[in-house]
Amino acid sequence: MDFYDLDLNDNALDALDAMNFTTCTPVQEKCIPEILKGKDLLGVAQTGTGKTAAYLLPILSMLDDGSIFINGEEKRFPENAINCVIMSPTRELAQQIDQAMQGFSYYMPSVSSVAVYGGNDGNRYDQEFKSMKMGADVVIATPGRLRSHITMGNVDLSQVSFFVLDEADRMLDMGFSEDILSIAKLLPENCQTIMFSATMPTKIEQLAKTLLKNPAIVKLAVSKPAEKIHQMAYVCHETQKLKILHHLFKNNELKRVIIFSSSKLKVKDINRALIAMHVSSGEMHSDLSQAERDEVMYRFKSGQIDVLVATDIVARGIDIDDIATVINYDVPHDCEDYVHRIGRTARAERDGNAITLVRGWEIRDFIEIEKFLGKTVEKIPLPNGMEGPEYKPMHKKSPRAVFHRHGKERSSKSKVEKKGKGERKGGNQNRSKNWKKNGEK
Repeated sequence: MDFYDLDLNDNALDALDAMNFTTCTPVQEKCIPEILKGKDLLGVAQTGTGKTAAYLLPILSMLDDGSIFINGEEKRFPENAINCVIMSPTRELAQQIDQAMQGFSYYMPSVSSVAVYGGNDGNRYDQEFKSMKMGADVVIATPGRLRSHITMGNVDLSQVSFFVLDEADRMLDMGFSEDILSIAKLLPENCQTIMFSATMPTKIEQLAKTLLKNPAIVKLAVSKPAEKIHQMAYVCHETQKLKILHHLFKNNELKRVIIFSSSKLKVKDINRALIAMHVSSGEMHSDLSQAERDEVMYRFKSGQIDVLVATDIVARGIDIDDIATVINYDVPHDCEDYVHRIGRTARAERDGNAITLVRGWEIRDFIEIEKFLGKTVEKIPLPNGMEGPEYKPMHKKSPRAVFHRHGKERSSKSKVEKKGKGERKGGNQNRSKNWKKNGEK
């Protein structure tokens, strides 16, 4: 379908023409008409399907017109008030949405916006405060930062007409459920709510039932990874993973590589190990300030460093077209996350490699991924005579089973393996209040 077949206003179409966008993606074709009708919407679609435009274009079109007719009645949007709130799980995604906003609203001088996210200095906070007080039409925010402004009395959400949750599943994974619900309570009852999620776990269904009113539901099947991605796996022990990385970088001229790990502590350890190997690398995780994260991403995009070691913060929505190899240091927790991770490579008609390091307890999860893919991923022999576990599901024992009654471990383990366990406690699975405060906002 062509964008001209949709009921977008002339200024929105002029912006699309300027950016050489003519044809809708499937998610845009299905979502834009429903949003223009004023209906709540639940969209289940992967990153890279054009979902940002699917909600920005109709919202901007309506705001630029100043009003919308729903069931024969005209609804006018107030001036000098916040009319739309878009929630993002991370600063990086908020910045991307803001960039898209600038492009789509280029011919809409009457529509204003502000991006609100943590990791900035006091000057930035003051700018956010002033923009929201003056009534920026669209506020693009991370949950923690917006809650901070709400607590300080900086925000009036009483006239908001559109409430958008982008990557809702990621926000719940990061512990922002209470923040989202508390913000939603401050919105008018007739606010149109739009929720997008890459996955549809039970907690997303529950959130949708809480926030959405008779929503239109648009589900796009999770697509399989691009055929040009050569998928491989090493079946190994946790203590062998760094040695495998050393082998890969020593025997191959690896450039433009992203290494994903489930824990920011592991990310730091991996990056230190790579630097010791004289590999040009950088790390990306929630302990970095916004300025530090921007600097690392700039250095990686510009080719100043060859390898980026990261948590899942960059698995979704970061547009870097020349990634040659993705390495999963840990097996992702579900099939969708695996697709998102390895989908960073083989873009723009290029070939790519995806390598996953599968330790014993992760074999069961990786077998599920293979079932989803509908094929067996090639298993690479371990280097230098290493011996790994047998490739079959392993049953986890309870934590107590590895200790004698006097508290001593039954079998000796290396410091690296013990450290790995500590890292898991501090990784993405930790949903403590401290994580929510200090996580990816």
